Amino acid sequence: MKAVVLDGYTLNPGDLSWNKLRELCDLTVYDRTAYDISGLDLIIKRVGDAEIVFTNKTPLPAEALNAMPNLKFIGLLATGYNVVDVETAKKRGIVVTNIPTYGTPAVSQMAIALLLEMCHHIGAHDEAVKKGEWANNPDWCFWKYPLIELAGKTMGIIGFGRIGQSTAKIAQALGMNVLAFDQYQVKELECSTLRYVELDELFAEADVISLHCPLFETTKGIINSGNIAKMKTGVMIINNSRGPLVVEEDLAEALNSGKVGGAALDVVSSEPIKSDNPLLQAKNCIITPHLSWGPKEARQRLMDVAIDNLQQFIEGNPVNVVNG
Repeated sequence: MKAVVLDGYTLNPGDLSWNKLRELCDLTVYDRTAYDISGLDLIIKRVGDAEIVFTNKTPLPAEALNAMPNLKFIGLLATGYNVVDVETAKKRGIVVTNIPTYGTPAVSQMAIALLLEMCHHIGAHDEAVKKGEWANNPDWCFWKYPLIELAGKTMGIIGFGRIGQSTAKIAQALGMNVLAFDQYQVKELECSTLRYVELDELFAEADVISLHCPLFETTKGIINSGNIAKMKTGVMIINNSRGPLVVEEDLAEALNSGKVGGAALDVVSSEPIKSDNPLLQAKNCIITPHLSWGPKEARQRLMDVAIDNLQQFIEGNPVNVVNG
């Protein structure tokens, strides 16, 4: 069977191997294909008469799917599947699979890394030392920003699935208390340093708010001016889940006014980030380029699941199907 990977470079910039996938199919790998429908003609041309296509962010809307007569299987190289018109795929009998879990340790580690950067400004202090500011300082040490100790502070986690729970464990190890909000509560997880609360209590009590929820209509824009007003002055906000969870204009205004003490974001509403994104000019805002999932170990797990998804499909027992 012929197979095409439309945008393989992000998953595998050269440190992984496609060989196990090649054992299952006649594979062509493209490093990059358009991330928007302006490149639809190229997308259709590259898929051609292939029966299998893998994509991460290259879109497969109805117009593209209907121009791919042989397509039988779409493998998402990601958890999210909004880049594929899954209803059209279902009508066409095309199986669509995703990678439901692979990055829990990496994403929770990154959430805490973002928090620690807000607390210690490690990058800025490293840069200052290398510019000679320590060598020329009259004191034996210095810091350019207020430093924050996390022990005894409260982290509010919105979305308490696998990643939220993993983030909570690290926060607890740092001496923090955790308030969790989720529609589905696992009460056995509650203890002296962790309890479930309603959203308004979380907003009111948390010193740090970390987002780990899916993007639904009920969570879109959950960080907005109304909810920010309920938070402590100086609260720190972390988002390495989904960009549209944040109303970026509202967060930028709150950062500039000092209501929000700091924000650290690995995702934004439109990616790659647009030059007019208000957060680029906001005070005390760290933005990284959607790299939480990027450790090699996490990407290898993703690759392994993607290969298994195809293997199971070939054997007639498809798994991780999102349009069944």
